[in-house]
Order: sequence, then structure tokens, then C-alpha cells
Amino acid sequence: MNHSTSKSKKCAFIGLGIMGLSMASRLLDGGVQLAVHSRTMAKAKALIDRGARSAATPAEAARDADVVFICVTDTPDVKAVIEGPDGIASSARPGLIVVDHSTISPSETRKMSAALAARGATMLDAPVSGGDIGAKNGTLSIMVGGEANAVEAVRPLLELMGKTITHCGPSGTGQLTKLVNQILVSVTNLAVCEALSFAKKNDLDLPKTLAAVGGGAAGSWQLTNLGPKMIAGDFKPGFMIDLQQKDLRLVLEAAAMANAGIIATTLAHGLFAQAQADGRGREGTQALFGVVEKLGSKGTK
Repeated sequence: MNHSTSKSKKCAFIGLGIMGLSMASRLLDGGVQLAVHSRTMAKAKALIDRGARSAATPAEAARDADVVFICVTDTPDVKAVIEGPDGIASSARPGLIVVDHSTISPSETRKMSAALAARGATMLDAPVSGGDIGAKNGTLSIMVGGEANAVEAVRPLLELMGKTITHCGPSGTGQLTKLVNQILVSVTNLAVCEALSFAKKNDLDLPKTLAAVGGGAAGSWQLTNLGPKMIAGDFKPGFMIDLQQKDLRLVLEAAAMANAGIIATTLAHGLFAQAQADGRGREGTQALFGVVEKLGSKGTK
């Protein structure tokens, strides 16, 4: 399928939060026929004003669609969208492809994929990385699990939203790869917080410090994108701590099942929990800087 034929496909997008709204907007930018549904339909207004069709339920959104995209918060939310009374499964038919961009349980993903397969539909787990910036710019990294032919069928659509699309393997492997991503993201974020807290305690010029270390071996997406926000005290969410904690919970569950050691991730999870206890759960993950700073202050008393 080339880009011109991908535009002729009827699509639906369910879930219009920080990520979903921008991803759906990218599909509209690409000329895709789009139906949209969100629990808070007011979020869909900007898309509807641009030509998207409003759907009252996930089932209605999927009824005339060739491809349905989902981007919601957690495993129970995806199950409700797919298996609920007005869920996608109730109107699923042979040939329908369901692409789930949420980050959820790999094992539950496999169960839902099997349930849709029984109705002739195909489910791809396709969680994303790149934050709100990547969603807006269409530069997300998309990790896909599921049948290869279905991945290739939707690849031109995924390319409207992402820069790197990787078929990771069978159902569930997209979710597992996203959990690998979240281990790296959370531990690197903690390292950036600790490094900048150390620099601040030693009266270094923080912007100069970023410039000095960012171009070498210490460089990372977290340092480049979140470091300046930490310095500026900008804790607006690109990706909320509450959502990071949900993902790390999934990491801990999967690690326990695989008997994998995740020492640094467990530490990051505990510090994010402290941020939540401090009332910062809805702030961006860079707000972990405040927790690390506070720990440093305690250590110097």
C-alpha cells in the first residue's frame, strides 16, 4: 500500500489526550478520512472542525473503518474500548485492523488480539515514544507487535505519525519493547536530575553545564529536552509522572514474570512515587528534579 492508497482507507481514532490528539491531527494532515471518539468529546472539536467525523462510541467509530487507532491510558481502558458493551469487538469484521498505541500489559494484549482474531480482525500493539513533541511533529518511534502483513498494510499511516517504525515480532512484543524504552527513559531521567542537582549544589552555570556535557558521551534525549525545563522550573507535562508510574508498574510486573533484575528502575519508581506523594503526579516527568533536589537538601543538613 502506498501513501495515496493509504489516504483512501477509512480510519478511526479513539482517545484524544496529549498524545492522541496530536497523532490524530497528523492523520488529518495526511488527508486521511477520520472518525474520532473520546470520553471527553470536547477534545475532538478542533479535529471535527477540520473535517473529522464524530463517533458516539468505539463501536460506531469502528463500524465503517478499515483501521482503528487507540491511544488511551491503561490496560482496563483498552479492554473497555475493545471488549466493552459499545466496544470495537461488537462491530469488528474480517479485515479490520486495530492499532493500539497505548502502553499496556503485554499478556492482556495477547488475549485481546486472540479475541479479535476470532472475529476475523487483526490487532497490532504499537506503543510510541517521543512525547508530545514527537506526536506534534510526526517523529515518534513506534514499536509494533503483530502479524507482518498487517504491519505493512498500515505502515504508510504509521509513517504520518512516526519517524521510526519497527516491527518487533508477534503480538505483545511491541509492548515489551516499549517497556524496555521506559526503563531507559526513567533511569536516564533520574540521572539527568541527579547530575543537574549536583551541578546546582556546586554553583555551576547550569546552561553552560548542559552545553558542555550534552554533545559528548553523556548526551541523551532526556538531557536535551528535559534538562532545560528542569533548569527553568518548567514542570508542565509532556508526559505525566502518573503515566510514567503506570508504565513502570507494567515493567515491574513483566520483570517479575521473567525473573529480570531491574535495580535502577525500581529506585526510579520509588522516587516517582515520592513525587506523587508530594502532589506532583500530573506534572511532567522532569518534576522528578524537585524530589532529587529535596533529597540532596536533606543530605546536607
